[in-house]
Amino acid sequence: MSIFLTPFARTRLFPKESRRNTIQDCTPEEFERRLNDEAPFKVLDGYAPFCKLHVHRNWTSTRCLTVPITDANRSLLRSGYEARTKEELPVLVRWFEGVEPPVAQWFVVILYSREQLAKEGSTIEADWGVVGCIYTAEPEEVPMAPITMMRNALGVEEGGSGVPLDREAYRRSVAFWEIHANWRP
Repeated sequence: MSIFLTPFARTRLFPKESRRNTIQDCTPEEFERRLNDEAPFKVLDGYAPFCKLHVHRNWTSTRCLTVPITDANRSLLRSGYEARTKEELPVLVRWFEGVEPPVAQWFVVILYSREQLAKEGSTIEADWGVVGCIYTAEPEEVPMAPITMMRNALGVEEGGSGVPLDREAYRRSVAFWEIHANWRP
């Protein structure tokens, strides 16, 4: 099985100007090589048949992506409208500023099949393409954000995958994201 770091994931995980909330101490090439050379700790099913999650021990100083919301840090929450790419419409997002999350113990690497990536206009030669990575304390998936689930349901033309909304998964996602938020330096 071969894995390729897609341009979409590369710009998000390894931006030109490194940020503290992206992958640290590792180049995109080293990351891709490690995913190809090292067997995952475990493999989880993703939200659709074309999606798999490879769980790897974090070998870097990368910090957890999400932080629990508490009375002590609630005042540090910020929000704004953002798009992940130039082609996508901006959506409302929220994040912490001024928090220091712990170093992540795990990378949960989100992979799409070559066939799905082709449907979304991204041709790769590898079997699987990295579309994202979650940095977490536990070797488990963090629920997809509700807005990402909605975007996926809207279809490829809106930056999604075309997978219909699963109402129960959406409710689980809302329950998680009501009490957690991402952070930014």
